Amino acid sequence: MSSSSNSPTAPAQPDVRLTLLKNWLSSLQLVDVETARPASSDASFRRYYRLDALPGAAGLPGATVIAMDAPPERENVPAYIKVASLLRDAGVSVPEIIAQDLENGFLLLSDLGVTTYLDALDHDNAAVLYAEALESLMRIQQASRPDVLPEFDRAFVLRELNLFPEWYIGKHLGATLTDIQATQLNQVFDAIAANILAQQQVFMHRDYHSRNLMHVNDGSLPNPGILDFQDAVYGPITYDIASLLRDAYIQWDEELVLDWVIRYWQRAKQLGLPVNPDIDAFYRDFEFTALQRHLKILGIFTRLHYRDGKDQYMGDLPTVLDYVRKTANRYKELKPLIRLLDALENKAPQVGYTF
Repeated sequence: MSSSSNSPTAPAQPDVRLTLLKNWLSSLQLVDVETARPASSDASFRRYYRLDALPGAAGLPGATVIAMDAPPERENVPAYIKVASLLRDAGVSVPEIIAQDLENGFLLLSDLGVTTYLDALDHDNAAVLYAEALESLMRIQQASRPDVLPEFDRAFVLRELNLFPEWYIGKHLGATLTDIQATQLNQVFDAIAANILAQQQVFMHRDYHSRNLMHVNDGSLPNPGILDFQDAVYGPITYDIASLLRDAYIQWDEELVLDWVIRYWQRAKQLGLPVNPDIDAFYRDFEFTALQRHLKILGIFTRLHYRDGKDQYMGDLPTVLDYVRKTANRYKELKPLIRLLDALENKAPQVGYTF
């Protein structure tokens, strides 16, 4: 039944959590609650608001602060607090926790500014900004120890990989794999998982990229400011560097990326980090780990679109697919993935050269 254009608009539903958050913030007497405005969009169920400090509010680290609304049934606020402490102890820049209400999933945090790495990066400053980001990453990795964070084990790796057939292939492409295709894809997944699980393990941010790194340029903190770390685990040493340098949101020439990877590898060896001592083997680890992440991302971005109504990530699919194809084309055990994508997308095989 069609609706009349003159039908009354349904009244807006009250934002119960925002009201709860504002009541809590008012009780702290630190911020002007009326100045609350959205601070960032997020792929999760978390919401962030920027607020102005009240004149004369004692002990606040800046003129503005950030309130996090993380529904406790959906988000793990204790994990955020735990990882923030680990990262602060490692000597990197993370938001300071000013106040907390764990029962309701609210935090009041220091404000690391409005400029992300994605906003700031250009060809002139990329070498410096990535050097700073990699230096902070190595500080985190140096602080690593087992049995502190959840382990990025085989079940974890495969759970993430299986988002790709479920959401990208099944939902986005509307395709059903044949038994042979499913077997071949699982063999590719096994090859990726075997590589990842053979790597040395360190503290792993799990989302260390240009949208979660803030360009802190006022000299108050070491650059970058690091956000969105609550899902940190103990996992392969190449994961975060792959997340950073094979970023879904910004792509660099492969020669540049190779140079940055080598610089990281050389510095990591100097620091005694457990990188593969052979650069070719290390780069292979980097590529396999990046591929695992990109297949997961294809599943997550399409899930965000179809399930959660967040379509802003769909424009990044071509970049991620380009990474997937280039990497899979370089390794014999990954070639079935290219054939599968060609079959699903009705593309002729691309002719290329492997050096």
